[in-house]
Amino acid sequence: MAQPAVVEGVLERITYANEENGYTVARVDTGRGAGDLLTVVGSLLGAQVGESLRMEGRWGSHPQYGRQFTVENYTTVLPATVQGIRRYLGSGLVKGIGPIFADRITQHFGTDTLRIIEEEIGRLIEVPGLGPKRTRKIAAAWEEQKAIKEVMLFLQTVEVSTSIAVRIYKKYGDASISVVRKEPYRLAADVWGIGFLTADRIAQSVGIPHDSPERVKAGLQYALSQSADQGHCFLPEERLIADAVKLLQVDTGLVIECLAELAAEEEGVVRESVPGPEDGLPVTAVYLVPFHRAELSLSAQLSRLLRAEDDRLAAFRDVDWDRALTWLAARTGAELAPEQREAVRLALTDKVAVLTGGPGCGKSFTVRSIVELARAKKAKVVLAAPTGRAAKRLAELTGAEASTVHRLLELKPGGDAAYDRDRPLDADLVVVDEASMLDLLLANKLVKAVAPGAHLLLVGDVDQLPSVGAGEVLRDLLAPGSPVPAVRLTRIFRQAQQSGVVTNAHRINSGLPPVTTGLADFFLFAEEDTEAAGRLTVDVAARRIPAKFGLDPRRDVQVLAPMHRGPAGAAALNGLLQQAVTPARPDLPERRFGGRVFRVGDKVTQIRNNYEKGENGVFNGTVGVVTGLDPVEQRLTVRTDEDEEVGYDFDELDELAHAYAVTIHRSQGSEYPAVVIPVTTGAWMMLQRNLLYTAVTRAKRLVVLVGSRRALGQAVRTVGAGRRCTALDHRLAMGGGVRL
Repeated sequence: MAQPAVVEGVLERITYANEENGYTVARVDTGRGAGDLLTVVGSLLGAQVGESLRMEGRWGSHPQYGRQFTVENYTTVLPATVQGIRRYLGSGLVKGIGPIFADRITQHFGTDTLRIIEEEIGRLIEVPGLGPKRTRKIAAAWEEQKAIKEVMLFLQTVEVSTSIAVRIYKKYGDASISVVRKEPYRLAADVWGIGFLTADRIAQSVGIPHDSPERVKAGLQYALSQSADQGHCFLPEERLIADAVKLLQVDTGLVIECLAELAAEEEGVVRESVPGPEDGLPVTAVYLVPFHRAELSLSAQLSRLLRAEDDRLAAFRDVDWDRALTWLAARTGAELAPEQREAVRLALTDKVAVLTGGPGCGKSFTVRSIVELARAKKAKVVLAAPTGRAAKRLAELTGAEASTVHRLLELKPGGDAAYDRDRPLDADLVVVDEASMLDLLLANKLVKAVAPGAHLLLVGDVDQLPSVGAGEVLRDLLAPGSPVPAVRLTRIFRQAQQSGVVTNAHRINSGLPPVTTGLADFFLFAEEDTEAAGRLTVDVAARRIPAKFGLDPRRDVQVLAPMHRGPAGAAALNGLLQQAVTPARPDLPERRFGGRVFRVGDKVTQIRNNYEKGENGVFNGTVGVVTGLDPVEQRLTVRTDEDEEVGYDFDELDELAHAYAVTIHRSQGSEYPAVVIPVTTGAWMMLQRNLLYTAVTRAKRLVVLVGSRRALGQAVRTVGAGRRCTALDHRLAMGGGVRL
């Protein structure tokens, strides 16, 4: 085995970094001159380009890359030469100092520069161009960077990434190390990006016992939050206990004791007997408190709206419908089909109604007709949808303003809405499109904000995938015994029958294979090998479709993958599509973060709800394009689909992922001129009918399937997973819940 050795040098660039485990490949200048850089590999968590490092490790050789040094431990050493200090300050390490100011500062103070910044930072004002404002900013950035470094060094033993250390510091400030040492499980609840498993590693390293009740309670809450991420509002008690025993590797008795203690705590969990999701037999459901409150509240609010004595659309109670519909046909230039007429009447005479149906069945025209009639009676109509793209589409359809649900409710930092039961929306009719995307928490906020007597119309396709968040709200509202009236449109209009996209969507939904030959807008590129299918998907999306149909590969073409991982998964395809659509150029600024590189022009998506960003928060699934990247201010700017400019500090870039390819789940509520769908045997477990149906219905003009006929057959045949664990349908059938 190679002997231990010590190497000192300046970190010149990071070639690769895994944000999850800290494994890094980097190039270091050891001062040998002639531009000769050494390759170092290993855990360099927290090390920044420009820093001088003292690295302990061992020499080795890589068959492809030659001699390299494996780092086992490192410390940072402040550079001593003017050249080293200039490189260190100009590397983007300190927000507000780029190469130009680094040059001016080191010219002015020479080798004394770092002592001045540390002890007499007010003297920076002596440097030409550095006013009091920038000096204060640099001082704050220097202090923050020092404090984060301390947290990083403390956390180095448990392999926590730099971005998570930054978040811990931003959350707890000077108390960071104390919280990490004494209350590590708090991190899982308080800091995004730290799940129970990371908190558990930290807890072990600071000596918290394996069978500590604190650990078991945190594990139970983690198991429930994991199930919420999979769409469940609760877990049956027996299943939760089994999951927790497996996760924690502790005795069942201890888990049962801790669950009882959690149920007795105000903000712990709630236990309640409800019908089970599969057979309807009673189960003891265990909820995290926010989901239990939301489910009770949503059922109660819907019952309140349905029973309201006031009617803000009272003019439609005694309307002459034949005359009204004749007027409407003259205005819109088309007659409504019988089931569409029923939907129009329902929306304007019932306080809460649902309109559902597949593509080409006239949902959009029905909505437009409802809005036209309501406006004719001078009603105040408010239109919303869960995503920016869906809201834009609704506005184009109706000729009226539409917004996202989040913007409509004016959600504030922390997630509270400006509009709620005490301050309802000023609307006589609220129409929400793409309602299959509404999860339990958002639906509760929305329904709370509808005034008594106002009408609420939820429009969506119940056969699509359910919401990304917990719940199956649209399906529960349509369940047998629900008091909410609904119309399902089933007739495909003649014009839509000419579309291969529409006819194949209905074939898939009926369990029939799509027709893939002889159509001008629906194709299958057969390729059995998963890796080859991934490469072909990229070629189709980036080159073939733009060449044949004149579509922009970034704006008009969307790759929709069944899963994130694998050679034809969204992650791998994003890397290949970025190379094809937004390749590296010397004049194009970029920023590496973890295993990803962000460039101006990149198509990106937000991967968490962040109520602190933008005017009313930026939400999981929001898509945009990178429009700016400032290495000095360490900030990246994204213009979202809602035409809002949103800034991200470089340490927040793990909130963004590339969106050249997205999972089908993430595409809900969006519509694209063309979609390309890899359907491969590598995604076998994910291949389900509603997944494929959702992907195909995202396309306006063109669908290209790439992959295996066998995998396509599997997707069409497989009806899908069982019902999510929710009790909203039960509560609605029982007449609502309690007022919350």
